[in-house]
Amino acid sequence: MATTATFRRVYVWELPVRLYHWVTVACMVALVATGLIMGRPPAIASGGEAFGAYWFGIVRFVHFVAGFVFFFAFVVRVYWMFAGNSHASWRNFLPITPTALKRQAREVAQVVRIDVLQIDKKPVDYLGHNALAAWSYAAMFAATIFVSATGFALYAPMSQAWLPRLFTWIVPLLGGDASVRFWHHAATWFFLLFTVVHVYLAVFHEVVEAKGEISSIISGSRFIDG
Repeated sequence: MATTATFRRVYVWELPVRLYHWVTVACMVALVATGLIMGRPPAIASGGEAFGAYWFGIVRFVHFVAGFVFFFAFVVRVYWMFAGNSHASWRNFLPITPTALKRQAREVAQVVRIDVLQIDKKPVDYLGHNALAAWSYAAMFAATIFVSATGFALYAPMSQAWLPRLFTWIVPLLGGDASVRFWHHAATWFFLLFTVVHVYLAVFHEVVEAKGEISSIISGSRFIDG
């Protein structure tokens, strides 16, 4: 016998959060593509004029512009952690009480059992981020700070702008340009791993729960029972 479920639309993700998501996606695509080329540039011979072979300069320019946009989008997101609704709040990512930490730890274990190991079938009841997603985003925000800081440190010798030069101290701290480049490049693989897991879980929740997990980052609204 067929059963009918009743859902109610709830507005969760405000416009700044959704814009941050998609701007970050676009920047990550540009940064990863150009960064991998810069890390191991292909040897392309050309018999034309020099001005027509300035492709590597364009690659670097796109990387630098995307890096600035990526950083300032994150700055706006940090501001919205304090100005936005409860789903955007910094309290979701940094539990400040032992009770909140224990509650999130239990929920992380539940989400792993259901979404990853598929031991349990009953989904965790949440509206915004579940605890595992919140902790993952906290790690991504930390990685964003790290990759931005190391990127600006590498860019500082080529720029007179005040922002990159704020990070010149990172080069001697990490042991020189080569070390900074290594860690900056290594951070790329964290973002790639995060993206794979993020997309898998988004699709999983969309298919299993059918509550608008994927469409919510476009419309801002999810569906809940009742």
